Amino acid sequence: MNDRTSIEESISDEELTRLALSADRYPVIDANTMPWRPGGDAVTGLLPDWYMPAPSGRRRGRGAQVAIGVIIASFVIINALGLCITYGFLTLA
Repeated sequence: MNDRTSIEESISDEELTRLALSADRYPVIDANTMPWRPGGDAVTGLLPDWYMPAPSGRRRGRGAQVAIGVIIASFVIINALGLCITYGFLTLA
């Protein structure tokens, strides 16, 4: 039995509803409060990693860059000629 199963079995919908309705609608939150993080580690930004992870990328090879450039250029040319390729078939717009 995992933690989620034991929590789901121990709290009923009625109890959750009662707790939600009895909660303070306008809680006072201290300005120095740190965002919650599952691992308990210090949060370096305003949002935790599970909500919005830090951006990461990698350098692509020359072949991938050329392929992406050709695809983008072809869409620009198709649109400049007044054609439409929205559904995968080249038609007049």
